[in-house]
Amino acid sequence: MAALLLAVGVLVAAFVGYNIGGSSTGVAFGPAVGSKVVTKLGAAVLMSVFALLGGWTIGRNVISTMGGEIVPSSEFTLPASVGVLFFVGVALLVSNRYGVPASTSMTAVGSIAGLGAATGTLHMATMGRIVSAWVVAPVLAFWICAVVGRYAYPYLDAFFRLDVPEKGLLVWDDAGPIDYPVGTNENATARQFVAAFLVVAIGCYMAFSAGASNAANAVAPLVGGGYLSASVGVLLAGVAIAVGAFTIARRTLDTVGNDLTDLPLLAALVVEVVSASLITALSVLGIPASLAVSATMCIVGLGWGRATRTVRANDALRGEESAPIAMGSLAEEQADDPRDVPRIGEEDPDDLAAADLFDPAAVGRVVILWVLTPSVAAAASFALFSLTSVVR
Repeated sequence: MAALLLAVGVLVAAFVGYNIGGSSTGVAFGPAVGSKVVTKLGAAVLMSVFALLGGWTIGRNVISTMGGEIVPSSEFTLPASVGVLFFVGVALLVSNRYGVPASTSMTAVGSIAGLGAATGTLHMATMGRIVSAWVVAPVLAFWICAVVGRYAYPYLDAFFRLDVPEKGLLVWDDAGPIDYPVGTNENATARQFVAAFLVVAIGCYMAFSAGASNAANAVAPLVGGGYLSASVGVLLAGVAIAVGAFTIARRTLDTVGNDLTDLPLLAALVVEVVSASLITALSVLGIPASLAVSATMCIVGLGWGRATRTVRANDALRGEESAPIAMGSLAEEQADDPRDVPRIGEEDPDDLAAADLFDPAAVGRVVILWVLTPSVAAAASFALFSLTSVVR
């Protein structure tokens, strides 16, 4: 009976990892796919490799936290582990069904917290540390990108001029079942190839950070209970994430690459570097955190900071009237030379309002599911372990 239950637990863990791959791939490679730098198949391959690398290295710290510091390891009996993972998987499946990148870490922690609350074993100090990070990380992501947007973005854009040809950098042969490159776009420049390399490289960095943070969400209860070693657990999570990246990730790639935002490459690089760095740092500390939340707050912060260049700080403090700040701040044409960039307060508000930074409906859908998925997981977990004696 125990062997059968363990098999069920492994299957449920694989199901969770599958959904993690579906949601995280869009966050990591949506900008690269949306700008036609890589294909969806290429994104899946890169996600599989770098997510496994992140889980194998830094991810062990997060597994340790989720497998024994939120609730004692002794609480992760086989039935309890299966129950926790089941609620995580169901919540994530609902999120992926609507094509948005879910907050996997928040959902997993919510399920474990529901177990701890029901059994009276929840470590409040650990939960306080995790929840504090959940509040601080998005705020920090917003303000870092807001500062970059206000003071550095137009100069970076004028200096690097990152873009790609409308038809992409490579010529693809799509006659067979798998597309493969057969040449390069004759109109592509060396600078555009550098831009493509950067956006793919940083997408890989995001995949690494996603694996570091999210591998634990699939296997921490089984590892914490001693049913799998940490290495076997990471391998199981890595394979399951890869399956999700090759299948259901296609919809979240469309959401992040097209629906959520139409970012130019430089903006995508800024968002990816800041969000991945925050999540990697938290993973080193053993704190599970949401890459999706941080990435979206980076997008909003970068656009807001860029839009505030129409107003000088001194003028705002004196209460002088100025044009309203609009959230259409990254896609307009910039100066060709850093020396030609208008100073703060000299930007034309009409230029900054030329294009919308993000689709409010898409962002609202994402935010609702960020709140809904961990709440459903925590409530269902608490109800199950309160009303049954399965963990006793």
